[in-house]
Amino acid sequence: MDRHLPRTPHVRRLITVSGLFAFALTWLADIAVVTSASMTSGTAWLPVVTTGPLIALAVAETPWSPSLGKCVAAAVSPSLALTAWSLIAQSTMAWWGALETLGLLCMALRTSAQPGRPAAAVAETVLISVTVLLLPLRTGSWQAFTGGGYVLTVALAIFITLGYTIRALEARRERTAREVRYGERLALARDLHDLIAHHMTGIIVQANAALSIQAAAPDKIEPILRNIAQTGAETLESTRRLVRVLREESNTPLRPGDLLTDLGELVSAHCAAASPGSGPTEAETARLEATAAARAVRLRPEVETSAHRVVQEALTNVRRHASDARTVVRLDADTERLRVTVTNTPPHRRALTPAGGRGGFGLLGLRERIEALDGTLRAGPLPDGGWEVSAALPLAPS
Repeated sequence: MDRHLPRTPHVRRLITVSGLFAFALTWLADIAVVTSASMTSGTAWLPVVTTGPLIALAVAETPWSPSLGKCVAAAVSPSLALTAWSLIAQSTMAWWGALETLGLLCMALRTSAQPGRPAAAVAETVLISVTVLLLPLRTGSWQAFTGGGYVLTVALAIFITLGYTIRALEARRERTAREVRYGERLALARDLHDLIAHHMTGIIVQANAALSIQAAAPDKIEPILRNIAQTGAETLESTRRLVRVLREESNTPLRPGDLLTDLGELVSAHCAAASPGSGPTEAETARLEATAAARAVRLRPEVETSAHRVVQEALTNVRRHASDARTVVRLDADTERLRVTVTNTPPHRRALTPAGGRGGFGLLGLRERIEALDGTLRAGPLPDGGWEVSAALPLAPS
């Protein structure tokens, strides 16, 4: 009956139906008690036909219900008024009303479970508790007041404890959601860094190539400039998409729809950004190999994204440090892991200063990402002077 109880529609519906059923049974019990005790005075029927149903309506939460503070006032005011009237008029009652009691206890649960406004929640809970504990005074019997007060105190303790438990669970759920969103945004920020570094490295390499051949081959300048413009536009659009996700309050993890297609686009972009006039031809610059097992394997979204990032970071480093080297991107899989390997040959000439400058956190962030998935990442030189980046990522269970 409260918005802070579990959010699953079926659970909410079950709780609502159960609450209404409990209220109906309690109201019937009230009627049965008053009828069996031959309470013919109108005073005895007041909690049954007036305050009880009124408080039950105040407890029920609907889209048209007022704020919780107004509901508390609507529940407490008639109950205190009836108790005060019975004391002042000395009109004792043999029964103070079970439906009214249950309604006030549920209202105490709502106020104690209400997130935020701790001072108001405590004040409202205390006010409801006092109202409940004063109910036995309507009987005019000290024995009924002490015995009923003990039972009502235990009931209040149970309902308030349950309410604060719901409040703590809700606070923990919201805190966990914030932490997940924060961690996801950090991952998106790392993705944004990798994306910009990848594309900007290609732009710098192509710009340097245009400068180096502008005198010898001016006819090749225009295709290079077109590639630079296209790469810049793609970088801007991708950056806008990532920043839009970073600005959203609730976002979902990014996932490249088809891993092989995306890796093929990365390899094609790497080939297109190769320095013209030296080294291997564009078709020989890089190639993608995928075994039959890798094509048939089922991957989790985070594994797809991480494999995409491994290849992207490795190709970025190749373009920075060995732009004229041949590169092979290979995917293989067994029953437990997907293996992504990016291998490049030694460069024909090694640049003193890598394109895009020195230093970066690409491999460090990539290692954190892979290890978070219980995978492994290795990056190091090969005996022939080349370089290899190899990642092993766990597969989804069958």
